Amino acid sequence: MNNKKWQGWGAGEQAEQHYLVQPRALAGGGDVRHVSEFLRASGWREKSKKGGPLLMQSPDRTVRVAYDPYVLPGGWTINGPADGRNGEWSAHLGRQTPVEIVAGLTDALTRPRSAHASNVWAPLQEQQWHTRLEGENFLATSPDGTAWMQYLQEADGAAMWWTGAQDQQGNGWTATFTPNTPMHLVQALSAELARPDPVMRPRGRVPLSAQIRTWSVSVTPSQLGAWQQARITAARAAVWAQSSVRLRTSARPHTPDGGARTLR
Repeated sequence: MNNKKWQGWGAGEQAEQHYLVQPRALAGGGDVRHVSEFLRASGWREKSKKGGPLLMQSPDRTVRVAYDPYVLPGGWTINGPADGRNGEWSAHLGRQTPVEIVAGLTDALTRPRSAHASNVWAPLQEQQWHTRLEGENFLATSPDGTAWMQYLQEADGAAMWWTGAQDQQGNGWTATFTPNTPMHLVQALSAELARPDPVMRPRGRVPLSAQIRTWSVSVTPSQLGAWQQARITAARAAVWAQSSVRLRTSARPHTPDGGARTLR
């Protein structure tokens, strides 16, 4: 998408009604450009066919992020490569997974992996989620009971990560991750899932649910554009910083003409 579409509309623009929605896990899908534009600004290439579902490919062509709303149940699919010890991995997130939570995982795909060991449960426990062991399965549930994160292990040894959210009317979403999905990606998603701050949705895009709380706010198109542009700018800055590090580490030490000399 042309980045100019994210710029403000200028003087005389009219404020539009939006809503802050909490908890974020029940806010509905949102605008997929929250995910795709960040990936594009991070150097990812769009491989979507005209009029078809969204398909983004990493710069090294090893990871793909797809969003298909035209099939049932539809939603997000992320595929990654084998790393030598483990085979290919994949994640599948339902169509109503909030884009802010999806971006927890997809944004992490653009960053170098941390040297620290990953802990999926840490962000949840920091936000007072309830954790417990059920047989061979470890489960964490949000304080209001609407969202969960679970590590499932079957009797045959098969295992997977399973997360999601659901209100009392049965509305919500689920997501599954193969057991070899890189742990830092699952942790990045759990961190966004656990965040207590609300997310914004335009009028007409707020789910009907007795479990959500909303606050009406007036927002101008230029404000929305500026917020999105700030996210894009941050992605580009990260790419530039990573490129600078690679250039510095790959640069050869300079040797003066005539070679090294020994001072006496």
